[in-house]
Amino acid sequence: MYSKKISNAVIKRLPRYHRYLGELLENQVTRISSKELGDRMGVTASQIRQDLNNFGGFGQQGYGYKVEYLYNEISQLLGLGKKYNVIVVGAGNLGQALANYLDFEKSGFVIKALFDVNPRLVGLFVRGIEVMDMDNIKVFVKNNNIDIAMLTLPKANASQIAVELVSYGIKGIWNFAPVNLEISDDSVVVENVHLFESLITLAYIIKNEEDPHTDDMYSMEIQ
Repeated sequence: MYSKKISNAVIKRLPRYHRYLGELLENQVTRISSKELGDRMGVTASQIRQDLNNFGGFGQQGYGYKVEYLYNEISQLLGLGKKYNVIVVGAGNLGQALANYLDFEKSGFVIKALFDVNPRLVGLFVRGIEVMDMDNIKVFVKNNNIDIAMLTLPKANASQIAVELVSYGIKGIWNFAPVNLEISDDSVVVENVHLFESLITLAYIIKNEEDPHTDDMYSMEIQ
């Protein structure tokens, strides 16, 4: 067990390492240097070595990294060696899309049910997974050892539902509602995903590539 405090920036890069190493395994690559891995990922070799040294290094000088070994070690660091029981709260288009994404289950995230208040959705099945009434969520969470809730709710409902889920024993919340959830219980992990912010960031980059003088004009205005 690592007692060293790891920065959030390093932790957020671990899934990228996992994904790229998985692709290398699929292409039957057995060994890779930090420079080669960095070139694929768009980061420096130094950054990769610094990141991995937080967990013990895993490489050999002059040899690089054994791809399968590093992939398995990062899988363990990410907690991918166990199964997580998951529910989706909000069975609209986004909730159904999440339930249909097969790679979640391949990585150990097993969606057990969807929940909604809309009577037109309750009773439907998404990839064989039932959409249940919200009135049943408390009993379901407790009886099925649910670890994670994916929230695809309107902003107005998300905070209250999150508080209720925590009281039922949920350990983690993956929040797609357009609000930053703040949970007072330190034992519960919340990951806020802001899709619209990501989209408008993309729009900003496109705009500035089309008009490279935009940043210069802004700099002159604020001087």
